[in-house]
Order: sequence, then structure tokens, then C-alpha cells
Amino acid sequence: MAKNKLKIPAIILSAIIILLSASGIFLFIEISSFIKQPSNPAAGKKIFIIKPGQSLGLIAKNLEKESIISNKTYFKLFAKIKKAGKKLQAGEYILSASKSPEQILEILLKGKVKLYKMTIPEGLNIKEIATLTEKAGFCSKTTFMSLCHDRAFIISLSIKSATLEGYLFPDTYFFPKHASCEHIIATMVDHFKKVFTDVWKARAKTLNFSIHDIVTLASIIEKETGNATERPLISSVFHNRLKKNMRLQSDPTVIYGIKNFDGNIKRKHLKTITPYNTYQIKGLPIGPIANPGALSLKAALYPAQTDYLFFVSKKDSTHKFSRTVQEHNRAVKKYQLRKK
Repeated sequence: MAKNKLKIPAIILSAIIILLSASGIFLFIEISSFIKQPSNPAAGKKIFIIKPGQSLGLIAKNLEKESIISNKTYFKLFAKIKKAGKKLQAGEYILSASKSPEQILEILLKGKVKLYKMTIPEGLNIKEIATLTEKAGFCSKTTFMSLCHDRAFIISLSIKSATLEGYLFPDTYFFPKHASCEHIIATMVDHFKKVFTDVWKARAKTLNFSIHDIVTLASIIEKETGNATERPLISSVFHNRLKKNMRLQSDPTVIYGIKNFDGNIKRKHLKTITPYNTYQIKGLPIGPIANPGALSLKAALYPAQTDYLFFVSKKDSTHKFSRTVQEHNRAVKKYQLRKK
């Protein structure tokens, strides 16, 4: 009787093993078929959001709920087999049930999130860029401004300046919906570093200028003219004045130092001493007054070879350049006062 009792569990165990094996094979076939087949080949695209900290189970549940996949359990099992459970990145994705679950998982693993376009025009200052960033829905103007003046954050970006004015490179950027303010600012600064090459650094040294000096000068050039062909000429005037120890007398620098500027520069503004008023101080202001583009940076490094010391707006987006104060006064009379 003892022998019979031993044989029964063995038979049952064998049956269980066979049953489990069959079930396992069936499940393997089912999952293999599931991951390769789109749940709806005719489906359109839709936005799918993974929030920070969401579990694999919740992600799979939401994918099924949105009819992007047909089986949350199979998707979860497949993700675990691929050891992808904790690698799915938060963000906003464009997904479709016309793609197979295998393709969908690949998109989530690579973090192919939907990106939003943000264009930063040349010549904007920190405050203006902060406003654009907030309007684009990325981060608040207050947070952006605070970071651009945060000493520890500035040091972490290897920028030698009291603020990040001048180092937020103007260009068109693409960021995911939940991009942090730190990431956005760091991206702009990294772009500046790539543009300001080692050749440019060497050129600045040859001119006996620091990188900060060149960025400051470039920002003034940027604000003085919107005409790209004039930038080397504008640069030559400022270089010539600096060599002669003359004040730069640039209106944009005065404006930058005025709080709540109303758009009308007055005589009292020109007489008010600020670290940016180049009518009152000699040399460059303490820092950039805007964020210059590549053309202005290049112009600051490679000015035209001229004897010009003055320029005045012709009120047609160009300027009249002069070598002497007498020539300049005649130009002012002609173009600003409209007297012959």
C-alpha cells in the first residue's frame, strides 16, 4: 500500500507539469502573436501621457483603456520579459493602435515624446525670453528669471557671469511638454557653448577680450542694428572708440539700465549713472544687455577695418557712419532733424 500511495502523487505531478507546459506554450504563442499584431491597423494617432512615477501596471491599463493595445496583461508580461518595467519614460507621446505593442513599447523605451517648438529671436533679454517660455507652457517666468540669476546654477553651467544674460542662445528649440526650467535653460547655454568655438575663444584672447567682454559687445551690436550687413561696421565703431578710450554712448545700454522703461529715452536717462549707461561710464558695461546671435558674436570678434567713430540712424534700418564729430553732426542734422 505504501508503494501505491507514492505512485499517485507522481502521476498527478506529471499531469500538472504537462498541463503547465501546455499552458506555458499556449501563453507564449499568445504573447508572441499579441506583440506583433496591431490591435487596429486603421486607427489614427492620439496623445498618450505617462506621468512621472506611474507604474507599469497603470501604464498598461491606460494603454488598453485608450484602445492603443488590446490586452494590458500581455503587454505587462511582455514589458517584464524585456526588463522594461522601470525604464518607461514619463512624457507626452503620439501613439496609435496601428502600431504593434512591440513597436509601442520601443517608442516608450526610447522616450520618443512629443516635442513642442519654441523660437527665441535674436536680441531678446532674459525677461523677454522668460515671458516666451511661460507663454509656451513650459515653466513660469518667475522660476526662469530666478534660475538665470541663481549663482550656484550659473556656476553649474560653467558660465563666468553674474547672470545668464547673453548666454541664452537664440534659436528654434523643441522640448517635451514636461521639460524642466533647468533643462530648457541648460539647453540654450549648451547651444551657446557649441557656437562659441575654440577658434572664437582664441580670437577673443588675441583681441585681449574675455569671452564675457565679447558677449557683452555682441549684445550691444545686436541691439544697435537689425541689418546683418552693418554689424561689422557697428562693431568697428565700438572697437575704435574703446581703443581711443572714448565712451561708447550706446542708447540700448542706457535703456537696459532703466527700470520699467516706457519706450521713450529722455535726457535725464542719459545723465543717470548706472553700470550700463555708456554715456556715463567708459568701456563696456558690466554685462550683456541681450542675447546675441552668431552674426553679432562674429561681428564683435571680427570688426570691419574702418576709421569710423560715429553712426546715426537713417531711419530706414541702416546707419550713416562718420569719422569725425563734424561729419557726424551733419549726418544727425540730415537724418534725424531732416535739415539740409
